[in-house]
Amino acid sequence: METTVNLEEEIQYKKNGTLMESVDIHLKQGESIYSESGGMAWMRGSFKVDTSTRGGLGAGLGRMLAGESLFLTTYTCQSQDGLITFTPEVPGKVVDLNLSAGQSLICQKDAFMCAEESVKIEMHFRKRLGAGLFGGEGFILQKITGPGTAFVEIPGKVREIELAAGEIMEVDPGHIAMFEPGVDYDIAAVKGLKNVLFAGKGLFLATLKGPGKFWLQTLPLSNLAMKLSRYMPSKV
Repeated sequence: METTVNLEEEIQYKKNGTLMESVDIHLKQGESIYSESGGMAWMRGSFKVDTSTRGGLGAGLGRMLAGESLFLTTYTCQSQDGLITFTPEVPGKVVDLNLSAGQSLICQKDAFMCAEESVKIEMHFRKRLGAGLFGGEGFILQKITGPGTAFVEIPGKVREIELAAGEIMEVDPGHIAMFEPGVDYDIAAVKGLKNVLFAGKGLFLATLKGPGKFWLQTLPLSNLAMKLSRYMPSKV
């Protein structure tokens, strides 16, 4: 599957693949894109590469708590045309976020892939104690704010769901990949002793309340790690 979209008037990107998508970003001279350290897969053309904490040491440390690298790398096209490709770390979906000025999305740790220069990425602190302790991703998440286009990587397939005002949906916390700030996110205990002991879903479910959109992933990394651990040799 291939999808070609204009980022701005002159910048284009193309998503390729299904199980393990990649994104090709076409840049003209003087245009830039930035990513986490080591995020670039390949590039064609002449690029100036600049690695920095992008916003200072405090901003870099905040990103580290949210699952990203201390340093971010900016790629600026020096030739007339350039192509730079980014790939996800695990099988899954690359989601393109076309954000207006001031528009934000809250993402799980380590979701950020790359973005235009105008996009800001920062740490987001989950305020509710229950959601932070039992929400699957801890207290620290990522906040991505426009204007501009950013790309995030989400393991497995992605389901986008929108809730009306007051509408509620219960979700296994590990499946929540991203949500709008307006969605009310809390954690509730699973009811019934037998359900807690034998249902295999843990003690808590996430409660999402509208209005707003959220994105669910079909392959939480914790589930994948647990399944693979059964086949890993144990120490004697």
